[in-house]
Amino acid sequence: MEDKIGYGVVGLGIGRAHADGVLRSERGKLVAVCDIDPVRLGKFKSEHPDVEAYADFSDLLRDERIKIVSICVPSGIHAKLTVEALEAGKHVLVEKPIDITVDAAMKIEEARVRTGLKVGVIFQNRFNACMEPVRKAIDEGRLGRLILGTFAVKWYRDQKYYDAGGWRGTWELDGGGSLMNQAIHTVDIMQWLMGEVDTVTSYAGIHNHNIETEDLTASIIKFKSGAVATFVSTTCAYPGISTDIQLYGTGGSIEIDGDKLKTWKLVDGDELEEEEMLDLYGSGGNPPGDTKVRGHALMVQDMIDAVYFNREPLVSPREAIKSVAIVNAIYESAHTGKPVKPKKV
Repeated sequence: MEDKIGYGVVGLGIGRAHADGVLRSERGKLVAVCDIDPVRLGKFKSEHPDVEAYADFSDLLRDERIKIVSICVPSGIHAKLTVEALEAGKHVLVEKPIDITVDAAMKIEEARVRTGLKVGVIFQNRFNACMEPVRKAIDEGRLGRLILGTFAVKWYRDQKYYDAGGWRGTWELDGGGSLMNQAIHTVDIMQWLMGEVDTVTSYAGIHNHNIETEDLTASIIKFKSGAVATFVSTTCAYPGISTDIQLYGTGGSIEIDGDKLKTWKLVDGDELEEEEMLDLYGSGGNPPGDTKVRGHALMVQDMIDAVYFNREPLVSPREAIKSVAIVNAIYESAHTGKPVKPKKV
């Protein structure tokens, strides 16, 4: 195995975070970037003159130095470019959502199996520091039987955000609005913590933007376990308020705001444990003494390590498709006014 894995990034919006992750990594080398915007491409090249700058995706795929490609383009073309990269012999890390429909996303899974190459998907919020003890508490049964979850993504985006680039808030390329773009991370967290969704009953509407899709959703989620959750997403909550993740079970209650632990009350715990947990995870970020890389850098390093050590990435395509199936079901329920079961993955 070579000392460093050659890496390419396509799309220099959120792709800048991917590029930064490669530059920080131990075993990756940023070989090239690609963007159709000559201004963004030129700016990156001026900052990193040793990195090749391609205006054409096909040219990047022909670069034999590149072993991994990050796909950071509008969501509705994730599958198209990912399949092209796999067929060109590249491993791929895909930004969230993996694509905007289950059928499109499954083309990635089929290509992964067909080529035998590796595909990872960005869901970095699973690996926020505060999520580790929460998932551990669930896995150990300390929350007992989950009864209720409340999830609310109360963010804000102005009209300029949607107007920039021409693809945000469109069905064709964004696949939705506040839910598909902003809240997909929290949809993923919800199903990751609470399990398989049975049905969704939802409302969606446009309240404060000139867009095709939606800037507010409200849903009742029923899980196969019998638990129930509420889920709200919006980009109308000026100036951007919070991301609430709240879990209530027969064994206790845990509440999180973004990456900050707010409540840790377990029946089998005590006040000392509660104080320690809030001290460690109540201020956000890493607890004292924890130097682990998180965010996009963690996911990029994981992808590089998956190729270097020949193992699977942290988040697989099939796992990432689950959240797309739930989002699609919410939109269908909002359109029909009826409960909808997410498509089987």
